[in-house]
Amino acid sequence: MAGLRVGCAMWTHKVWPGRFFPPSLPAKERLRAYAGWCNAVEGNTTFYAIPTRKTVETWAQQTGPDFRFVVKLPKVVTHERRLVGVESEMRAFLDAIEPLGERAVLWTQLPGSFGPSDVDALGRFLRRLPAGLRRAVEVRHPEFFADAGAMLEGALAHANAEWVPFDTTVFFQRPPTSEAEQDAWAKKPRLPRRTQALTDQPIVRYLGRDSIEETVEGWQPWTEVVASWLREGRSPTVFLHTPDNDDAPALARRFHDDVRKLVPGLDALPEPEPVEPATLF
Repeated sequence: MAGLRVGCAMWTHKVWPGRFFPPSLPAKERLRAYAGWCNAVEGNTTFYAIPTRKTVETWAQQTGPDFRFVVKLPKVVTHERRLVGVESEMRAFLDAIEPLGERAVLWTQLPGSFGPSDVDALGRFLRRLPAGLRRAVEVRHPEFFADAGAMLEGALAHANAEWVPFDTTVFFQRPPTSEAEQDAWAKKPRLPRRTQALTDQPIVRYLGRDSIEETVEGWQPWTEVVASWLREGRSPTVFLHTPDNDDAPALARRFHDDVRKLVPGLDALPEPEPVEPATLF
């Protein structure tokens, strides 16, 4: 049957060594350890700098063929040039991530100012991407969640691109209560929840709270949506975020478990390697 991938916003985090990874594991080996917990990851670092091809080769070597990298297009492409006149930057980016092959999804995250008048530019850009690569688009302009939604859906469907929702509705239900929540409160978009899939591989980004209980309660609508997608033969990817992301790998696996209760035929995730406690000698 169709499969479910789950993951986090990154594959290493300051509090994860000793909890999810061996405490002394070198940074260059943490992706391999992360891949024991989750089978997908958001490639946010590519937004700030194009990695070297050699670096990406190490990513490919540390993950299996079914692992999914949703790699964000560089900032110069999406935010500075707004998808126009970016041929050389995109050639460099596509060459760098080529070692990932079909494990990569091209994630075009657009600024809030990118609105309905820019849809034609988005369509032209998407149609020029290599045919063999999956593509997904995240928008933040409010009009796309109202009257302009059908126009955007048409452009995405024409390019076989997925619309990536970033669900922050649970997070914004009450004011922040921690420093991490205050930071997210200032930075994250406030947009309606969107649950329609356009392709056979939908992608969801979900932001909970510092509270595990609130985060789990808030994702319950998504377990039903994802279960229905799986029954339709789709293979979704769901990324679990919290303001501090301290528990994100465990939460991603818990989400997967919750969906399996609704879809018993769904394969379980592999068991991660046990983390040995730190020793003094």
